[in-house]
Amino acid sequence: MSTPYIHVLPGHPDFLDLDWSVPIDEWAGDRTVDLPTGLHRHPVRFVAYGEHIYVIKELPLRLAHHEYTVLRALDQRAAPVAPPVGVVERRWLSPDVEGAGAVITQYAPFTFTYRELVGEHGFGERRAQMLDAFAGLLVELHIAGCFWGDCSLSNVLYRYDADAIRALMIDAETAELHEALSEGQRHHDLEIMIFNVAGGMADIAAARGADLDDADVALGEDIASRYRSLWRELTAEPSIGPDERYRIHERVERLNALGFDVADVELVPAVDGTGVLRVRVTVAGRSYHANRLRELTRIEAAENQARQILADLHHHEARHGATTPTAKALGAIRWRVDVFEPLLATIDGDLAAGRDPVQGYCDFLHHRYLRSAELGRDVPNEEAYESWKSAGFAGRDPV
Repeated sequence: MSTPYIHVLPGHPDFLDLDWSVPIDEWAGDRTVDLPTGLHRHPVRFVAYGEHIYVIKELPLRLAHHEYTVLRALDQRAAPVAPPVGVVERRWLSPDVEGAGAVITQYAPFTFTYRELVGEHGFGERRAQMLDAFAGLLVELHIAGCFWGDCSLSNVLYRYDADAIRALMIDAETAELHEALSEGQRHHDLEIMIFNVAGGMADIAAARGADLDDADVALGEDIASRYRSLWRELTAEPSIGPDERYRIHERVERLNALGFDVADVELVPAVDGTGVLRVRVTVAGRSYHANRLRELTRIEAAENQARQILADLHHHEARHGATTPTAKALGAIRWRVDVFEPLLATIDGDLAAGRDPVQGYCDFLHHRYLRSAELGRDVPNEEAYESWKSAGFAGRDPV
């Protein structure tokens, strides 16, 4: 068996037990697993090592190195991309042939393709969430200096994130990295996205035997509109007077509420000497609440999941009178041990196979809120859970 050159990040397998002497389409054995995947130009296989699943994609050597380099850089910039793991070189093959290289990424659990989200009548009640997720992904990539060049529904995975959906970039073959994107580059990326999304929706309509007039070909235009709205929010530079310094805090809080970390605040004085300042804010990744939850409790969650779970933690603090920093720090530990972990274990045992228990926890919190509003009082977790379970929500597949 020919031995390839493999560059792999620490903490992952070496993948040398795989049969690299043959194309991945010919692989067999206990390591390979079948999972849903979107449309790809290149062969893709899934392999399991313990509890972790990895995605291996074959492509020419230059493209493999390019994609791995882009994914690695974006991952380091906290952009929402498939976690890069390694790159493989089959040096006995011509570098231009398919399979001369391979990119290895870690499979993102609890994700699904857009085709799994589309029902008989399109995206249904999830349409707005999907559009916001796609627009948000493109905004985050552009903030990170990434011109995608091939933004399409098939190049993205989705994951339920509390009462929203999060999107993840999985294909970076055509992507380019820059210090910052020009207006022209951003607009060109949007045009490509609109065209590709329209084609994807037309393909779905054709596969169902539906008329093209019934296809949701305007989906990309709707995504672009949401993109522009979010971009304006993030890049606005409001002017404040000498006695309006509080608005700097408001600006940061507004961006944090949208989930964005603020990397830098620049105050630019007006040239006329009036004391007016222009507030210029640089945003980082969209992980403000996820980072905060991790700092307080070491719990890993997606951004909107973390926002809801933090609200539950604050509710617990209020009930137990935690007001000082020390009391809040100890209260967060007790809440995790006494409330979060036992309830999460119960939910995990009752959920349908393959569902995200942290998402289940968020679904439960939403049900508890609705139940409390219906009864006009705070409903304890035990009572709310029995109600939630009896209604069949705990076992329901969210897709």
